[in-house]
Amino acid sequence: MATTETVFMDAGGVLVHPNWRRVADTLARHGQAVDVAALERADRAVRRSTDTVAGSRHVSDDARVSGYLHSVLAAIGIPRSPAVDDAVGELRRYHAERNLWEWVPDDVRPALDRLRALGLRLVIVSNANGTLHDHLARLELLSYFDAVLDSFVEGFEKPDPRLFEAALKRARARATTTVHVGDLYHVDVTGARLAGLRPVLLDPDDLYPEADCERVRSLQALVDLLRRDSGPIGYA
Repeated sequence: MATTETVFMDAGGVLVHPNWRRVADTLARHGQAVDVAALERADRAVRRSTDTVAGSRHVSDDARVSGYLHSVLAAIGIPRSPAVDDAVGELRRYHAERNLWEWVPDDVRPALDRLRALGLRLVIVSNANGTLHDHLARLELLSYFDAVLDSFVEGFEKPDPRLFEAALKRARARATTTVHVGDLYHVDVTGARLAGLRPVLLDPDDLYPEADCERVRSLQALVDLLRRDSGPIGYA
C-alpha cells in the first residue's frame, strides 16, 4: 500500500452534521413539539436506509434536504401536514442561505490538527449547494484545508469520479496516495473507487457491517489508521 499523502474528506456526516436543535426549534414555532434526541436517532437510521444506488443519483440539493427532513420526521412518527411543510420550508430556506449542516462535533478540530501534524494535505470533496466555502469559513474550519470542492460549483456530484479527479488536479495529488473519507457507501466509497482512490468509511454507529472497505468508528481512529498507513480491511 502506497504511503498516504492526501486525505479527501466529505463535509456532511464527517465534519459537520445537521443542527437538530434548530430543526426542533423551527418545528416548535409551527406547533410541533419534537425531541432533539429522537431526531438524532432517526437521522442515523434514515441515513443508512437512503444510501442506495438509486439514492445516489443526482437530485437538486433543495429536494435532497427536503426529502431527508421529511424522512427523519416520518421515522419518529410525524406525518406531513401544512404546519410541518411550512417548518421544512423554513429550514430549506435557511439551508440554501447558510447550510443546516452546521453542528461540529468536539472531536473534529483535534482530529484535523493531528492529520495536519502527520504532514497530510487535506481536501474537502462534498456534495453541496454552492455555500460550502463560506460555510466552512463561518464554522472556522476552512483554514485546515488546502482545497474545497463543492459539487454545485464544480458541476459534478459524487459518486461521479470527475469530482474526485478535479480534486486530485486541484490538490496536485495522486490517486494512488490519496484516501477519501466519507459516511455513505454508495456515494463516497463507490465514487472513490471509480476514481482509483482508497476509500475509508466513517461508520460510528456500525451501520455498514457488511461493507467491503476499511471502516473507522471515529476521526481519531482515522488518524490512527493513517499513522499506521497499512494493514487489513477492518473496523477500528
